[in-house]
Amino acid sequence: MSNMIESLQWRYATKKFDPTKKLSAEQLQELMDAVQLSASSFGLQAYRVAVVTDPAIRAKVREHAWGQAQVTDASHLFAFMPMKSIDEAYVKNYVGLIAKTRGIPVESLKDYENMMLGTIKSRTPEALAVWLRAQAYIAVGFLLSAAAHMGIDTCPMEGFDPTHVDVDLSLLEKNLTTAVLVPVGFRASDDEAATYKKVRTPKEELFMTL
Repeated sequence: MSNMIESLQWRYATKKFDPTKKLSAEQLQELMDAVQLSASSFGLQAYRVAVVTDPAIRAKVREHAWGQAQVTDASHLFAFMPMKSIDEAYVKNYVGLIAKTRGIPVESLKDYENMMLGTIKSRTPEALAVWLRAQAYIAVGFLLSAAAHMGIDTCPMEGFDPTHVDVDLSLLEKNLTTAVLVPVGFRASDDEAATYKKVRTPKEELFMTL
């Protein structure tokens, strides 16, 4: 779609996907590009994203998502998985990536590295977990917006048991946990939810001019 607002008006949380319609390889790659380009605090991207296509895994996930059909009927299933914790080694690796990408000495980034580490170490484990989870949600927003702009349907879902889904996705030894599932594909022609008028807080209540 050419107009972003028009595409956001068009999108909705799709309740019924057409299982016969699949994303092309090019569409999938473009969605992955959009997620990769997501903003995140410091650019750390302290999460990982699984693109689940294996029918057996998706069937298990559906069992632990209260039987919601979108998990198995959509073309693809994205799982956004924030890290449970983040350590100095991860930050140093990221600083090395910055230096390599921009062609600058890693030593020149020492102050930035210390700022990141100070921010991380200043948080309690509980506050850090909340912060890490928030980063994954930013990436979810990028996926939803990009998909809508491409005329592709999505349904962000928190309705699942993360303890079991983490097992389904083999995350227990990977310092990751599942925060959001996003089935991605194309709406069924008889999905009643597509006809519902979009309900949003009026702008005069939502926004404040200070």
